[in-house]
Amino acid sequence: MFKPELLNTIKGYDGKTFVSDLIAGVIVGIVALPLAIAFAIASGVGPAAGIFTAIIAGFCISAFGGSRVQIGGPTGAFAVIVFGVVAKFGLSGLAAATVIAGILLILLGVFKMGGLVKFIPYTIVTGFTAGIAVVIASGQIGDFFGLRPDFSTPMMVLGEELTKMPGDFLPKMIVYVKSAASVNWYSFAMAAICLAFIFIWSKFVKKIPGSIIVIVVATVASVLLSKYANLHCDTIGTFADGTPHYAIPLIKDLKPTLPDFNIKTIIDLFPTAISIAVLAAIESLLSAVVADGMIGSKHDSNTELIAQGIANIASPVFGGIPATGAIARTATNIKNGGRTPIAGIIHAVTLLLILLCFGKYAAFIPMPALAAILINVAWNMAGFGAIRALLKGQKSDIAVFFITFIITVFVDLTVAIEVGLGFAAFFFIKKMIDLSEVQDERNIITGGIHKDQPSENLDIPVNTLVFEIEGPLFFGTVRKFEIATERAETNCKVLVLRMRNTLYLDAGGIRALEQCKAACDRKNITIVISGIHTQPYMLLEKTGTADKLGRENIFDNITAALNRAREIVK
Repeated sequence: MFKPELLNTIKGYDGKTFVSDLIAGVIVGIVALPLAIAFAIASGVGPAAGIFTAIIAGFCISAFGGSRVQIGGPTGAFAVIVFGVVAKFGLSGLAAATVIAGILLILLGVFKMGGLVKFIPYTIVTGFTAGIAVVIASGQIGDFFGLRPDFSTPMMVLGEELTKMPGDFLPKMIVYVKSAASVNWYSFAMAAICLAFIFIWSKFVKKIPGSIIVIVVATVASVLLSKYANLHCDTIGTFADGTPHYAIPLIKDLKPTLPDFNIKTIIDLFPTAISIAVLAAIESLLSAVVADGMIGSKHDSNTELIAQGIANIASPVFGGIPATGAIARTATNIKNGGRTPIAGIIHAVTLLLILLCFGKYAAFIPMPALAAILINVAWNMAGFGAIRALLKGQKSDIAVFFITFIITVFVDLTVAIEVGLGFAAFFFIKKMIDLSEVQDERNIITGGIHKDQPSENLDIPVNTLVFEIEGPLFFGTVRKFEIATERAETNCKVLVLRMRNTLYLDAGGIRALEQCKAACDRKNITIVISGIHTQPYMLLEKTGTADKLGRENIFDNITAALNRAREIVK
């Protein structure tokens, strides 16, 4: 049942909790402002879109979500997808894809699929997160160094004529290299100082991120140096040469507009919508899990997915971009005392008030300062500790990580997840095959006298062969099973298959059993099943294999199976 956590926390809510939520909400709202602007610009849209997303989506995620302390809004993970969608389909295409993604998220929650997201391998999550971090950081090189690529005449890159900044990683790096002569040393100095300040600040002050201080100080410094020292850099409102840059976010722009939908648009944008939905689900649920560990609670994953869906439908209607739960802002909320969804709602209201009172001053925020903030975000996203630990593990995990990472950076996040899942599944199947064995219970069978008996000291009847199947019997292990059963001697009358360690059986396993039955029938050998578990037995029942083998030959323990073998060999 859909029951937002807000309804649960309202019971027993008191003034002390409200004060705590109020302080946390105001702080997180202030912290979210520069991040919302930076993520929006990195996504190829204006700053207004980022602020509107933080307000609308942040409110919806807190009001309808399944976590007590989740803070939602635009995140760096979406910058890669959004930039590509805007470049190919425009803002209207982005709005349509986000709405479709919101509907998909609601369906995931309604059909209780929240738990399945947790099964995406950790190696894939680590790989695409690190890849996104590289893409975000590399995208800030232009603003960090004040580069101004000249597209007045088409620029030839990798055999293609470019008239604007490309979205792909490699062409973008080539454009930056070709534009190296246009570096603005004043922009570089400001960005380097801001980045160094953020890193140093984080070592001493934990509750308030250095990004807030950087935005305020860098904006004031930029205005003063521009006026009195004739030093100029790109700002949100204008380029260094004074030409307009981005439109300034104003409250009058916060009005609903429905995106245009048609069959062709839905078909073209559906793969992108799936990427947005999957990424939103993964990031929001990961954030909720981290939050649970910090406050000792348990979130409702399905309710959280529904809330994410509502947020991603509402956000583009008001000119926003995709949103999800933000781990850094959620942690800031918790560290400053936030304990209920009221803190998240206050965070959205705080952003709205900032937009009302100070929105016009956003034009003066220098782009190098935003670049420094995003590079710091990318550094924290990369997860160097997790990568180092992963590189000490199995070769298959390392391979999946690098494959996902490389494809995320050089191709596309959607393709990276798909290929990563494919390789992860392949390596998993290989591991299961390696772990599965079909072993003979004794090496020599002669008239009831046998050597090399197992420690159980089984009394195996004459002319009876016992095979132990270790691990699942599925399509990957069928050949091992077939090779083992082909070794049945000509004087064998009963083949006992011990399945006590076989917890899983699939269609390939059923086919192997049927082929084994056909081969044994030709040799007048009876198959007896021992120690069968629930899932394999239910599948035998559904497929009719139980009747083919004979229900009288299927037992849940080896003693009964061997007694049946004695009856047959008499």
